Amino acid sequence: MKNRSVLNSPRFLSLKKKKRQILRKKIFFLIFLFFLIFIGSSFLAKWEKLNINNIQITGNKVIETKMIEEAVKEKIAGNYLWVFPKTNFIIYPQHAIEIDLKNKFKRIGDVFINDKNIKNLEVFVVERTALYTYCGIAPPQLDNSENKLPDEEKCYFLDEDGYIFDEAPYFSGEVYLKFYGLINKTMAKNGDKPSGFYFYQANFRKLISLKETLEKIGIKPVIFYIQDNGDVKMFLSPLLKSQMGPEIIFKLNSDLEQIAENLQSVLTTEPLQSKFKSKYSSLLYIDLRFGNKIYYKFK
Repeated sequence: MKNRSVLNSPRFLSLKKKKRQILRKKIFFLIFLFFLIFIGSSFLAKWEKLNINNIQITGNKVIETKMIEEAVKEKIAGNYLWVFPKTNFIIYPQHAIEIDLKNKFKRIGDVFINDKNIKNLEVFVVERTALYTYCGIAPPQLDNSENKLPDEEKCYFLDEDGYIFDEAPYFSGEVYLKFYGLINKTMAKNGDKPSGFYFYQANFRKLISLKETLEKIGIKPVIFYIQDNGDVKMFLSPLLKSQMGPEIIFKLNSDLEQIAENLQSVLTTEPLQSKFKSKYSSLLYIDLRFGNKIYYKFK
């Protein structure tokens, strides 16, 4: 009873009321301070000396500078929380710019941004190098099915990793090594362009290594055609442009170093060695799918 009377005493109630008033004042002060900082920082963020007003694009050789510049401007347009401008060099969306440029321009392999000069944003892009071409699901001379890419006459550039990034102009002759094969069933069904996909990424470098090894011994592959069953038809350079060259057939999951050794061995052994030189245009195929058993056929 005594404790209850103390808690209800005028003095205790007065102290309790004062504490509530002090707490309320502190809350109001913190809210006021927050808004003061918010408003002050918003004005500071808009200060001209802290904002990007120039974009410099370098490194591009094929993609137009204006197109890249417009894409960057689009990413730094507007504000955060309707107040803080995205052009402010402290809070501008650097990572978003890098991702957006790579998504919009498949030819761009990497992006480096230099913001050391506060008002000038330097964007350096590294374009992919066109080394090979991807030209569809199957060579037109062999594909009699309806499962074809639209615009099958069009080819697309590939880089050293097999990444397909841009449409290639028409080239006559053997300017680029060509690749054929089904990359993605959904893509083929929907008629999507192959840009942005990898061509057999896990095996691509091995195929290039095989091609380079064979060129050292005087054999020139011009087409790699990967079939759905895992068979690879590698076409050699023909004597006549109107014809398909001889086929070298092997399994994609084979030891490609061993494939090169087996091919070199059989081409330096009679009677194929002489026939390969004298009847090259009549050679239909050399089949290396069965280990040490190698089959070949002439017309």
